[in-house]
Amino acid sequence: MGTYLITGGAGFIGSHLANRLVKDGHRIKVLDNLLTGKIENLLEIRSDIEFVEGSITDLDVLNQVMDGVEVVFHQGAIPSVPKSIRNPLKSNFNNVNGTLQVLHTAVAQGVRRVVYAASSSVYGDSEILPKTETMEANPISPYAISKYAGELYCKVFSRIYGLETVSLRYFNVFGPRQDPNAEYAAVIPKFITSIMRDIPPTIHGDGLKSRDFTYVDNVVSANLLAANAPRVQGESINIGCGKRITLNEVAEKIGTMLNKPMLPVYDAEPRGDVKHSLADIRCAEQLIGYKPHIDFEEGLKRTVQWFTGRNE
Repeated sequence: MGTYLITGGAGFIGSHLANRLVKDGHRIKVLDNLLTGKIENLLEIRSDIEFVEGSITDLDVLNQVMDGVEVVFHQGAIPSVPKSIRNPLKSNFNNVNGTLQVLHTAVAQGVRRVVYAASSSVYGDSEILPKTETMEANPISPYAISKYAGELYCKVFSRIYGLETVSLRYFNVFGPRQDPNAEYAAVIPKFITSIMRDIPPTIHGDGLKSRDFTYVDNVVSANLLAANAPRVQGESINIGCGKRITLNEVAEKIGTMLNKPMLPVYDAEPRGDVKHSLADIRCAEQLIGYKPHIDFEEGLKRTVQWFTGRNE
């Protein structure tokens, strides 16, 4: 049984990771400032974890919460391209400075490994598919830059300070507990809740953009594998399903699952967005033994069931 810290552990991905680690019998600490995370995401395990309300940009809080920790799952960030475009300084401060302070404190506290939540946004608008880890980074938004900077810091801290780091480049994670009401909510929860209310889903652009949507349980499994895999220090690894689907197809599938087929409404293409995204996951398979065990169809089905169950 290990002692693990999850930054951003009250958020969508972080809370799923916390639930899994508690289920597996580990001692869990969660650090979250609750700006985007929600304490209700942790209600099922609240008595089984040590929760600290605080920021990854606060060195005193980090030193307190990281005491005795073996592995840090660094999920904490402002996870939004549009937010970063509107306020690049805030995105940079939280995502870059916060990550640097997490790594700095991890070294000081003798943490064995930091598993960093990186992003497929680092590939930018390259037309080459699938995206491989050997491709040159080409971030096209302040958010993507901030996440890539975190990766670079992870590599440097691994090389200079001997801190084991692994950066997992997430590809469009979705699943239960993803907030459909956030200002810049992800498309799947927005589509589901819109169609449930008999409102046509809104698609930004022509709907032909494609994504490698990755069910959250796959990402949780990747984090657990990355925490203990040998010989991965300083690596950046794609975490996706290796398949892509257009936004038009996603909206159609959700409408069918809800027995409410309806045509989407289209509006302007957002700035800083990527046209197509698809993960090459061979590196994840070879380095950490990762395989996506829940495909898109099954993940979407579980997500729709969760949202409909909340409204019964």
